[in-house]
Amino acid sequence: MKIDLNGVISNVVQRPCTHFDERPENTDISLLVIHNISLPAGQFGTEHVDALFMGEIDCSAHPSFCDLNGLRVSAHCFIKRTGEVIQYVPFCKRAWHAGQSEYAGQSACNNFSIGIELEGTDTTPYTQAQYASLHKVTTAVLKHYPHINAQRIVGHCDIAPGRKTDPGESFNWSAYISRLEQVN
Repeated sequence: MKIDLNGVISNVVQRPCTHFDERPENTDISLLVIHNISLPAGQFGTEHVDALFMGEIDCSAHPSFCDLNGLRVSAHCFIKRTGEVIQYVPFCKRAWHAGQSEYAGQSACNNFSIGIELEGTDTTPYTQAQYASLHKVTTAVLKHYPHINAQRIVGHCDIAPGRKTDPGESFNWSAYISRLEQVN
C-alpha cells in the first residue's frame, strides 16, 4: 500500500463521503487514532456503518439508531472483519472521527489526526484479517507522515477519556505495536 500526494491509499476501496473539511493551515498530521464501530452494536457485516459515514443511514432501521439522526461523522478508513479496507476521506483532509478530544495538551484532534475505524466492539476480539490490514495501512501512514510514530498511535479512549472506550480491552496493543516496531 502507498499513499499518494492527495492522501489516497492505493489498493483499497474508495467511498468518498462529504463528511470532512480542510485541515487548518500549516497543520502537521501527527497522530493516528484507532476506533471501533458496529451498527447495530455488536452486529457485524451490515451496511449501516457505510451508510452512516456516507450520510445515508436510515435511522428507522433499528431502534438504537434514533440518536444517529442528523449525525455527521466519518473516518479516514474503515476495516471490516474480513480485512477489507474502505477509505472515506483522503488522509490530507480532516475527517470527523474524534469529536471533543485532546492529546498532549492539544485539543481538537481531528485537526491533526488520522482516524481508522475497526468493525468491532470493546469486548469482541478483532480478527487476524483486521490486524493484517491495520498493519498495512499503519505502515503506509508511518512512511508517508513522518510526525506519526509508534508513540503517537492511540485509541479513541486516550483522546476522549471518560467519553469513549474504544478500541477497548479486546484490542491487542502489544502485538500491534511490536509488529510495527519490527518493520521500522
